[in-house]
Amino acid sequence: MTQRRPLVIAYGNRLRGDDAVGWVVADALRDDVRMESVDVVAVHQLTPDLASEVTGASHVVFVDAQLDPALAPGEVTVGTVLPEVNAGSMTHHVGAGTILSLAEALYGAHPPAVAVSVTIESVEPGSDLGAAVNASVAQLVEIVVQLCAETADA
Repeated sequence: MTQRRPLVIAYGNRLRGDDAVGWVVADALRDDVRMESVDVVAVHQLTPDLASEVTGASHVVFVDAQLDPALAPGEVTVGTVLPEVNAGSMTHHVGAGTILSLAEALYGAHPPAVAVSVTIESVEPGSDLGAAVNASVAQLVEIVVQLCAETADA
């Protein structure tokens, strides 16, 4: 039997300023020796086919950007992801909870999941992160590494 490993799914648009933060974090995680026993995936957006990968994981950490005027740019939030079905589109508006619901419906189970998000300021075309979001990358990486380590120790 193959040992189930933690899975990090980072997502966003590399060509939309701060929305690229998921990709930047994924790149940093892939280069981090502490993440050798963790699978790291970066995608443009969450799609239903990810349910298969999620099902095989011991734990999933979703990393994304969020536009939230109530929070300062660069502010990081962490929260549990629960299964949910989005009544909207099954392509562009698929959320982390929908991926868990699909895993449950298609494969009979889903692992525990956490969302790590950073508040962004701009999604204007461009490839550079804004200063506040760029400054949060190291914190995001540390949080994800810790979440994956806690899962491995459990």
